[in-house]
Amino acid sequence: MARRRKSSEEHENLERWLVSYADFITLLFAFFVVMYALSSLNEGKYRVLSESLHQAFRAGVIVPQTGEVKEQIPIPAVVSGVPLPVPQRGDQGSERGEERVRQALATTAHAASALRAALQPLIESGQVTVSEGAFGVTVEINAGILFPSGEATLGPMAIAILRQVANVLAYAGDGPIWVEGHTDNVPLRRGARYPSNWELSAARAAAVVRLFEEQGVASSRLAAVGYADQRPIADNATEEGRQKNRRVTIRLESLIDSGGAGATSALPAQEGAIGSILPPSP
Repeated sequence: MARRRKSSEEHENLERWLVSYADFITLLFAFFVVMYALSSLNEGKYRVLSESLHQAFRAGVIVPQTGEVKEQIPIPAVVSGVPLPVPQRGDQGSERGEERVRQALATTAHAASALRAALQPLIESGQVTVSEGAFGVTVEINAGILFPSGEATLGPMAIAILRQVANVLAYAGDGPIWVEGHTDNVPLRRGARYPSNWELSAARAAAVVRLFEEQGVASSRLAAVGYADQRPIADNATEEGRQKNRRVTIRLESLIDSGGAGATSALPAQEGAIGSILPPSP
């Protein structure tokens, strides 16, 4: 019997690209699933990890071979965006700092008391004010009893007054001393020795600083500043206000250095010292 052979025509498959496309889409989907899984952080597990690292840095490190804990010095590190605590100074350093503060405050109070005693007659007459604050002592002296009008030369009475102040400041710790010159807002006359109130106020402050230095106050503590009419304490529209604004301010700052400076020193007795240089009262 003759075998019948069928001949089939082979047709070209034009849709084979769908297989590759489906594989690509599947891989792309799997890629995004993995990326999403990595971006979703389990906060609970991360917090446990952070606390474990924190304790490891503070307590020590376990040596795998022996299983013992080897102590380590805590080092600054960052866990979960929060730096590990740095060891602070003990109570002993804090006590020393408090003691220095007490000594500085005692020095300030002692200096203020001595200055009030030395300048009592001038304080009563309103020519001088002495104020005490958290940052030191401030002495305001009317420029009229220190300098002639438009001048920066100290007269005999002014020298005697400032010598008493210098004797107190020389024994009042090691804090900085600022001497400030102030004027009113009236311009100096044409042809005056100083072209403006700036030069006049600075020259007056420098004259006081120079006298303090001659009286034994350490030069490293002194500074002279001229403010002209830029720091008024009264209204320049009246003669009384302008008179108050013409002044010299002496500021004794209370600072605490690392060596414990600021201990109370023996201040010389100044009570009644100004009385001998003031003119007799009418």
